[in-house]
Amino acid sequence: MSETERHDKTEQPTQKRLDDARSEGRIPRSRDLTAAAVMITAGIALKMIGDSAGSQLGHMMRAGLSIPREKLMDERLLAGAFGDLALMALYAVAPLLGLTMVAAIGAPMVLGGWSFSAKALSPDFSRLNPVSGVARMFSIRSWVELAKSLAKFAIVGGAGALVLWLNMDALLGLGREPVHAAIGHAMSITGAALIALTCALVLIAAVDVPFQLWDYNREMRMTREEIRQEHKESEGSPEVRGRIRALQREMAERRMMNDVPTADVIVVNPTHYAVALRYDDKTMRAPTVVAKGVDLMAARIREVASEHKVPILEAPPLARALHRTTEIGDEIPADLYVAVAQVLTYIFQLRAAQRDHQTLPAVPKIELPEA
Repeated sequence: MSETERHDKTEQPTQKRLDDARSEGRIPRSRDLTAAAVMITAGIALKMIGDSAGSQLGHMMRAGLSIPREKLMDERLLAGAFGDLALMALYAVAPLLGLTMVAAIGAPMVLGGWSFSAKALSPDFSRLNPVSGVARMFSIRSWVELAKSLAKFAIVGGAGALVLWLNMDALLGLGREPVHAAIGHAMSITGAALIALTCALVLIAAVDVPFQLWDYNREMRMTREEIRQEHKESEGSPEVRGRIRALQREMAERRMMNDVPTADVIVVNPTHYAVALRYDDKTMRAPTVVAKGVDLMAARIREVASEHKVPILEAPPLARALHRTTEIGDEIPADLYVAVAQVLTYIFQLRAAQRDHQTLPAVPKIELPEA
């Protein structure tokens, strides 16, 4: 990535970019943190179990050097003897191997969490390009890694020389000890040396971990154009979204028009507003709005209602109040119960009069309660 491209990346990465990077195996990692964790675990393990493991390895050495003649002359018995010795060695170092394996797996997870990516395992032949390889060799990142390596060499080398100097007498005295005791003592000294060296690695990791997090965040930063493009891909283009909304609106209007014939009454204003109400005292707690609209939609509701002989009642204040306070599928608000009850009572009386060929009831004057 060129410096110009880095300067253009001024925005924090989105969650989608971070998720995509994780799926590709690109997460923050610190090899120094892993090395420090493995070494301090190995050092503590050797310090704690060094004598026991040394004693077991000493017994294994004596057993290996005292194989009976009949086993040496028989290939089958000799293979079994070597197998037994291998199991003894594995049993002696199993705690050390187990603890260091846990440290090697757990330390990276502390920084970047668990991540498995098949894409990261696939070969990347572009890295075999010698031109890009030379460019990486002389990049700023390579110079930073070189400086880090030299600093680590100086710190760890100095710590190692100090450990050797402080333990010189103990190391020279190992030759005067019995074999099994010398092995255990040597493992204990090695554990102490690893712990001392780990202190140096911890200092390096304390610098490397923040650097890796900062460098990862810098690599993940995005330009404003990338954010806009990502938003466009995830949400869809404005034209597509507009078309989807239009289709959704059209479908909703079609469903609403299909419900108009089921209404008991259409309350209108008389041309600008239209609200269709339906009430079934067996299944409903209160009258429900099944359709509503203004201007052209109101005209369409009145047209459909006329085709299906649904009564239309002019009540301008009530029509405006119903349209303002309810949505399709809602029950009417409690403060409009009385006014709507007057409307429905008139409609039911009108139906009964028409059915029995009686005098039609007078149209009621609908008044809303004062706010």
